Amino acid sequence: MLVVPVGARGALPSWLVDAADPVVDPGWLAGALADTGNGGRPGGITNLPVPGRRPRSVVAVGIGDGTPAEVRTCVSIAVRRGQTLAEHGATRLVVALDSAAGPAGPEQLRAAAEAAVLAGYRFRDSSAPHPPRLASVLLVASTADEGAVERGRVAGGSVAWARDLVATPPNTADPAWLADRAVGRLGELDHVRTTVLGPRQLRAGGFGGVLAVGGGSASAPRLVVAAYDPPGAGTAHVVLVGKGITFDTGGISVKTTAGMREMKTDMAGGAAVLAALDAAAALGLPVRVTAVVPFAENHLSGSAYRPGDVVTHVGGRTTEVRNTDAEGRMVLADALAHAHRELAATALVDVATLTGAAKTALGARTGALYATDDALADGLLAAGRAAGEPWWRMPLAEEHVAHLRAQLDSPVADANNAPGNPGATTAALFLQPFTGGLPWAHLDVAGPARAGADHGDTVKGGTGFAVRTLLRWLESGAPGGGTVPG
Repeated sequence: MLVVPVGARGALPSWLVDAADPVVDPGWLAGALADTGNGGRPGGITNLPVPGRRPRSVVAVGIGDGTPAEVRTCVSIAVRRGQTLAEHGATRLVVALDSAAGPAGPEQLRAAAEAAVLAGYRFRDSSAPHPPRLASVLLVASTADEGAVERGRVAGGSVAWARDLVATPPNTADPAWLADRAVGRLGELDHVRTTVLGPRQLRAGGFGGVLAVGGGSASAPRLVVAAYDPPGAGTAHVVLVGKGITFDTGGISVKTTAGMREMKTDMAGGAAVLAALDAAAALGLPVRVTAVVPFAENHLSGSAYRPGDVVTHVGGRTTEVRNTDAEGRMVLADALAHAHRELAATALVDVATLTGAAKTALGARTGALYATDDALADGLLAAGRAAGEPWWRMPLAEEHVAHLRAQLDSPVADANNAPGNPGATTAALFLQPFTGGLPWAHLDVAGPARAGADHGDTVKGGTGFAVRTLLRWLESGAPGGGTVPG
């Protein structure tokens, strides 16, 4: 199967128009595009069987003006069509990336490689035979930039790993299993050291939030600390913290059945930060970065934590529990405090499927970004634009949130864990005291961490959202995170 990119207003690439023996007659193709209304809109598709020669099928896919985002859409549509044809005998997909807008550059090549890896992603745990898949995807461009393609391939592979972790059923993916997966994969990388804390070490370290949330489950909690420290990385140390709730019943404040169905994905933030570190180490980035993920299952039992309990976190700060379904912030609090107290972090970024309020505010495809440092926020926003992951900065300046701080008050503890609306902002305010005053960004991915349908190179289910943003940010020198070489 050959993919021909169709530019804006139906423009065909010069390599096809000027060819002495084109694989398909340009005039015939132009007529077919007109008949099907394919004017080059990104993702528009026209299928053309080519009898008697190879390839047997030409698929014209809109690429618009050839921006990286439009290339990502074009390649994603092509890969999905190719996987469909694979069930009828196709084995190889060839995607031409040079369009009427000009040759594909490094950003287009990287976007194409990511989409080639991710658009055809599927997770299956079935006794039925898996359908045939494409044996290979070949990207063709006149500009040779193997580095850009490799960065895209690595990024795509790490996002796919995050998706695998999120998609694995919760009766398999308990805290111990996820910790083992992290140790196994990251242990193969240079300059990465992974440590796992079990219940005894968590008690000794004062991780009251993790132990409280995980106390109701037969699967004991774990804390994964994965440190990437390459030679010459400098003194700046970015710590990425991810929420790792392996399944969330809501605890004693139990969820409805409908609210519980997707809760195996409540560890998507933890998967994202581990995958970002995986990619950074695989690419050999000159940056010191550590991923900290508290894995716990929020369950119901006689040992579950209760509304009314007072929990003591790492460092001694206390929380009055008013809602056991506000558990993500309880485990993140411990991890953030551990990062600034024990890991000598110079900047903190946490990623969490934290609040339904963030999804209500921004929808299912945009992440909420809170930050205490403008350079950090600007760097992450720019990284998200480059990665094709949209973010919206939410207010955290004192003039916006001063009146909300009183909602965290508790008569028996330093704060309560359910301060009310606006829920995404009050959750961020709950976490802020645990950051030790370091530059800090909080990424609430409750919406985009899960997808109800395929779009772009995202597939239904866990998306791996935030992995590519964090990787791009680390590649750019982690602005707001201190002085990082490169």
